[in-house]
Amino acid sequence: MFKLLDRYIIRKFLGTYVFAIVLLLAIVVMFDINEKLDSFIKAPLQATIVDYFLNFLPYFANQFSPLFTFIAVIFFTSKLAGNSEIIAMFSTGMSFRRLLRPYMVSATIIAALSFVLSAYIIPPANVKRINYTNTYVKNKRVDYGSNIMLMVAPGQIAYMNRYDNISRVGHRFSLESFDENKRLVSRLTATSIRWDTLYNWRVMDYTIRDFHQDRELIDKGRQLDTIIPFEPRDFLISVNDHEKMTSPELSDYIERQKQRGVGNIKSFEVERERRYAMTAAAFILTVIGMTLSVRKVKGGMGLNIGIGLVLSFSYILFMTITQTFALSGLTSPFVAMWIPNLIYILIAIILYRRASAG
Repeated sequence: MFKLLDRYIIRKFLGTYVFAIVLLLAIVVMFDINEKLDSFIKAPLQATIVDYFLNFLPYFANQFSPLFTFIAVIFFTSKLAGNSEIIAMFSTGMSFRRLLRPYMVSATIIAALSFVLSAYIIPPANVKRINYTNTYVKNKRVDYGSNIMLMVAPGQIAYMNRYDNISRVGHRFSLESFDENKRLVSRLTATSIRWDTLYNWRVMDYTIRDFHQDRELIDKGRQLDTIIPFEPRDFLISVNDHEKMTSPELSDYIERQKQRGVGNIKSFEVERERRYAMTAAAFILTVIGMTLSVRKVKGGMGLNIGIGLVLSFSYILFMTITQTFALSGLTSPFVAMWIPNLIYILIAIILYRRASAG
């Protein structure tokens, strides 16, 4: 059961965390309005508020949750130390490990909330936010593709010379089917193909050739509605598409794309690993922040906050750098996203032992 002191620390921790988020988000909104003012003027006010800002603020807050966590720990712990409250706690015989318990409970709450937001709640909201920016700010959506080839099902390879996502029409389409011995058994060709919904496609001016042992059957027609298990998002990959998917959708998409032989899915794999790594960061940075600020220092709270900001920003910068390693293929997404955590875990262990011994 939590004691009064535990509830006091948890309340202070989470209260300072929320205060830091609100304060920094207010600053971010001011800079964002200044940067995108021309776009905001052209866009409808309701779309700007509902589709953009109401979805942008949770996204930004969750992206920098480790920074807010670190600032909160440094700020309120330094204040407790400055008021000699922590000295009073230790004078009652409380151990450093016991004092850390409410901090870790608070970190668990933040980590759980951050993961639920990033894995299930924010991705659907990102659809509206990204659609808004593509429409009114800068269009980063990929609407065209050329020389598209992918495995749509085991033994089935589709090819399109060109695809236009605005008209939903692909040109010079072919679908080849192979048996278990990798022999061609049928080939469908069409001058154009139009996407309807989900896996429903309409082929125009088509020819189907079925190859048997000693003969070939040919079927031609003007139009044919058929089901082919792929859709435009499988080959038209935009820069922010990974942010639109929940974690289960992300995992399913990655596995499906691997089976089809699609190569440009590194950003999706990085996003999946990043969500778990950022969740663990709440615990790591809480321990580091607490051990740094639990003792009184001559520089006071300002020195602790300065050290905390340097460490938190270096953590975010380090994670950004290792992310580029994964995107360029120098390392796996898992290794890239967990390298910063492993290094900062070592820092946390060193600081914890030093603080508990002192």
